[in-house]
Amino acid sequence: MKRALLFLSLALLVPALNTAWGQEAQDSVADKYSAPLRKIFEFQARFAPLHPALGKVYPVAIVENKTFYIFEPAPGEKAYRLVHKAPDTFNISVGIRAAMPLAFWGNRMACVVTGEVFGRADGYVFIFHEFVHCAQWDCCEQKLKSGLSIFREAMKNKDYMWELQYPFPYANPAFVEAYPALFKAWDENDVGAAESLSATLKKALSPAEWEYLIWQEWKEGLARYLENRMRQVVGLAENKSGENPPFNRVAFYRGGDKLIGFLERRRPRIVNDLEKLYRAISPPPEAAERSISSR
Repeated sequence: MKRALLFLSLALLVPALNTAWGQEAQDSVADKYSAPLRKIFEFQARFAPLHPALGKVYPVAIVENKTFYIFEPAPGEKAYRLVHKAPDTFNISVGIRAAMPLAFWGNRMACVVTGEVFGRADGYVFIFHEFVHCAQWDCCEQKLKSGLSIFREAMKNKDYMWELQYPFPYANPAFVEAYPALFKAWDENDVGAAESLSATLKKALSPAEWEYLIWQEWKEGLARYLENRMRQVVGLAENKSGENPPFNRVAFYRGGDKLIGFLERRRPRIVNDLEKLYRAISPPPEAAERSISSR
């Protein structure tokens, strides 16, 4: 009888101990990142005047100990609170910087990082880079993507990684020659050269490849454009990665950055309207300007 009571006592105690240990680990992570997460609001105050997309903070998912710890802005406070945790079934590697809808959290968007980001000089800039993607999602991303044949084809094939893994012909001689020339035309505000080079490049690519290029220039180009403006605010060097061959998807970050700067110089504040900006990027720049001016 005593042995039975002992086993019963242990059976009741173990869940309580597990709960306490789990709560302790959870509280430890929350305490560890409380101050670094609070600093997001300090950077928001500096970045918000640059663009409407930087005026809002979004959930942050920190991956640590094979676990997603999701923090949300606390209502009415300049602080984050831990609201959810889930196992890391993706084997997230250290150094991730991403914005994604989290299926295990009702497909809500979050900025996904690992903890070392808070110790980097450019760490908060990268967090806000990902917040730009959250703003794109909130604004019009799904609507715009639904108009892309490349997106519809990817969804038909259940290719959910198409944005990262699309086999774009980065080594195509026409692309390798024309894209850097476009960078130069945009830098020099040469509308004629930009229009001619865009037409040449479009002709050299398949319709799906052209759609992919345009999509990435809007999606990643805007985030890089605003990233470089934030870098100016905090005294960091411009991010020029993707500017030189051999090219990969990061070329579109730099290309979109330069194209958006070109459009913004000719049509001030067009960058503030994310959907209108996409429409301006879609055709060659001169045609885009005529379309905008006629509205």
